[in-house]
Amino acid sequence: MKKLLLTVCAFALMVTAKAQAPVVYTIAFPNAAHHEAEISMQLSQVPAGAVKFRMSRSSPGRYATHEFGKNVYNVKAYDAQGKPLALNQLEGDVYVVQQHKGDIKVTYTLFGNWVDGTYAGIDESHAHLNMPATLMWTYGMDKRPIRIRFADMQKHGWKAATQLNPEGNDTYFAPDLQYVMDSPTELSAYKEASWQVTNTNGKKPLIKLTAHSDDDQATVDNFAKMVERMVLEEKAVFGELPDYDFGNYTFIDDVYPTNAGDGMEHRNSTCIVQTTPKIAGFEKRLLGTFSHEYFHSWNVERIRPKTLEPFNFEHANMSNELWLAEGFTQYYGELVLTRAGFDSQEDYLGTIGALVNSVLITPGALHYSPVQSSRYAVYADAGVAIDPTNKNNIFTSYYYYGAATALALDLRLRTEFKLTLDDYMRALWLAHGKPEKSYNLTDLQNVLAKLTGNAAFAADFFTKYINGTNKNNYQELLDRAGLILQKARPGKAWAGRIGSPVFRGSEGAARGNGTKGFLIVSSVPNNTPAYKAGLDAGDIITAADDKPVAEYKDFSQVVDEKKPGDQVKVTYSNRTGIHTTTITLEEDPAYEVITYEKAGKTPSASQLALRTNWLSTKVK
Repeated sequence: MKKLLLTVCAFALMVTAKAQAPVVYTIAFPNAAHHEAEISMQLSQVPAGAVKFRMSRSSPGRYATHEFGKNVYNVKAYDAQGKPLALNQLEGDVYVVQQHKGDIKVTYTLFGNWVDGTYAGIDESHAHLNMPATLMWTYGMDKRPIRIRFADMQKHGWKAATQLNPEGNDTYFAPDLQYVMDSPTELSAYKEASWQVTNTNGKKPLIKLTAHSDDDQATVDNFAKMVERMVLEEKAVFGELPDYDFGNYTFIDDVYPTNAGDGMEHRNSTCIVQTTPKIAGFEKRLLGTFSHEYFHSWNVERIRPKTLEPFNFEHANMSNELWLAEGFTQYYGELVLTRAGFDSQEDYLGTIGALVNSVLITPGALHYSPVQSSRYAVYADAGVAIDPTNKNNIFTSYYYYGAATALALDLRLRTEFKLTLDDYMRALWLAHGKPEKSYNLTDLQNVLAKLTGNAAFAADFFTKYINGTNKNNYQELLDRAGLILQKARPGKAWAGRIGSPVFRGSEGAARGNGTKGFLIVSSVPNNTPAYKAGLDAGDIITAADDKPVAEYKDFSQVVDEKKPGDQVKVTYSNRTGIHTTTITLEEDPAYEVITYEKAGKTPSASQLALRTNWLSTKVK
């Protein structure tokens, strides 16, 4: 009976293997100097009927839609004997073969000249491949295993940095479409440093840093030691590392001044693209991206919103929870560097001040909730549009909005429950991340209720600060740590952001137009004196208090010479003619955070203890 059972099982496995003949890709680079790759997709045991295949329009880690099909051409299809098959293009990125005999080979040319975490970049030094921007895929075959062979590796002197599982002979394996699309790959003569981390379960996953940069091995080794210190600090937050699928995790780092720049998390790797000349001399600056992206290997890759499952490659998934998935990660990305000793506590106070400003003085946060901010990611997350938007008034980044929310919750847990945000993240890990059970907003609230033993607190917090637009009392909360929230420029006049940021990290919203006057190119925030005076995008400021204005600094100089309550006469033009208006200046609303000590005050023992526990290392 046992022998018969084994025979039946073996037969079942054979049937399954036959039903799931792998999709096999070959990627070659005969024209790398001109940013092209030649790609083939081999389909075996294809079911009868029309076969439809396409390029993706979205990418793991990104939340907006992207048109990857625009960089694919010379698309052709052949049968097993190499005979051309009739191929129709249904849409810009969708193709169909109506008749075939079971095996199909699709070939195409890919152009890639944008090195970031979303697209593909190819030249004679490397092939930087984000898979949704690289690989076509076939409807109905998303569960099949996948093999990719990278050709021309020896010719170019390249090796592969990837989370794909190596099978030898420059061939790599992925269990299905979801995994392969989540597997960025850098082919280059990169330098590598690696180390093992002893996990709480006794396993020793290998952590690898691969660096395609103009650095020597000693620089890469030294930077790897900094990354290793950061890894241990993040491990301490959750109590353990994730169980990486193939026993290792890879930082895929590409550093060059003409790169687009990016950081993009993936399940067992992260793609980090940086724009400095090299790593050497820029280590602290570069480390921030590593810290943020590695935290994602818990938060978003495994503590994962249901709204991102399964990931849809035909259009962007809309998520309600990016304030936590990205925002809480943003909070820890900076906090961890302070705990690890790379940033001083004084440095971190600047970060806190920027976070508080993002929620207290931006129109997006004043009128829209963190959940609504998260939903807008389908347009905001590197989404490409040529027409202007009103983002200045309707959107505050879920990165900063969420990070500011994390700051408030951390301080409240510490002072009201003798808990920390680390405890909450660990509870989320155990309830949803480790068992890989995706969550929704109600789940997040329930975990907070269980952790604090106070369902009313959790319900109130989510009602007011997650689904609502209430703001935490940051002044009171920071005071509990002996920190003071105060105006950054008390008594200084302010007209609003029409060309100059009101808080660190914001974008300038106007530019010189090359003609007489200063053109406002983006929507003016609706809580500013300039907006109240009727100024907005499309207006050209030509004079302020009868002084000529040619660029923003001319306007700013007039404002800087005044005080809150003063007025500025502004002459401007637009399509309806020449106009004048009066801006009544207000006090600059931006905040900063300083210590009691800097203000000449003495913090209490409890305030110092809270601050020390919050910002000090957790590595034992």
